[in-house]
Amino acid sequence: MTAISRVMTRFTDGLVHAYDFSSSPVESAAAPVAVFPIVEAVELESHAVAPNLRRAVYATADEMVCLDREGKALWRLGFGPGAEEPYNAVASCEFSLDGTVVWVYRPDAMSGRGDGLDHWLAVDAETGDVVAQAELDCAGHGGHQFVHPDGAHMLLDVGEGQDGSRVYRGRLDQDVIDLTAYPWTDRSLVSLAPDGHHFMTVHHDQEDVAFHAYPDGEVMIRIPVESFGYDPDEAYVEWTGGYLDADNAIVTIGGETEDEQEWYRHHLVDVRTGQVHGTLDAQSRHAYDVKPLGDGSWLTTDHDDRLWRHTR
Repeated sequence: MTAISRVMTRFTDGLVHAYDFSSSPVESAAAPVAVFPIVEAVELESHAVAPNLRRAVYATADEMVCLDREGKALWRLGFGPGAEEPYNAVASCEFSLDGTVVWVYRPDAMSGRGDGLDHWLAVDAETGDVVAQAELDCAGHGGHQFVHPDGAHMLLDVGEGQDGSRVYRGRLDQDVIDLTAYPWTDRSLVSLAPDGHHFMTVHHDQEDVAFHAYPDGEVMIRIPVESFGYDPDEAYVEWTGGYLDADNAIVTIGGETEDEQEWYRHHLVDVRTGQVHGTLDAQSRHAYDVKPLGDGSWLTTDHDDRLWRHTR
């Protein structure tokens, strides 16, 4: 099985910044290894960079664009006409592990586009041609894609607002997406284990966190809020955190004080046993300012919005 990708992007000051965290973890401020200028006045909804760092893609409400390091558009993929004011719908794009395919989640239902069904597309990263697409039985506001380290599969979490979440598994089989929908609508996919053998979800009502076997999704461990030492009427599991390494995960618990001040704590959990090992001082600015990388390190941002990599 191929190693999980640790290349990520951020968009600041008109530039897509690419970071590569595949090297051994060292506690330091992170520096981009490549930048891609966005020369057009557009509002980005998502962005990703190829594993070889030679090209990037970004999605807007209307199209996906592939560009080189000079900002030159290599190809464009239009999404088709939609509503003039789409209702809170955000497209998502992500490269496959080998960089040959760009996977695109298109929230067509909320965008008032086409037949009213959401779609998941596999696009040739070299040409921008749609290789395959699948209809999804959901009406999402946005999606989050996870690259599986087997090099073939992608996981997609689609948020449907108050209606919950849908989770899908997809694999490109020539010109068809082999699609599997997981049989729940009340769990949000948060993280994929670095070896790809498990994944982590949080209940839509934020009452527990669960760890599932991959690929079938069987729940191996479920941990309710009270197991962290909190009153479930006063605290909840945040939709963040993830696998710190193969054996441990960061689970974030949040709540409000009597004077309505929000608080949060990051907890360490043994994903093999479900045992809670106390809190982690992640040095995060807020509950969602922590991104575990699966190798024992995690990312936060400082007050100047710089990325920092931390180790235990």
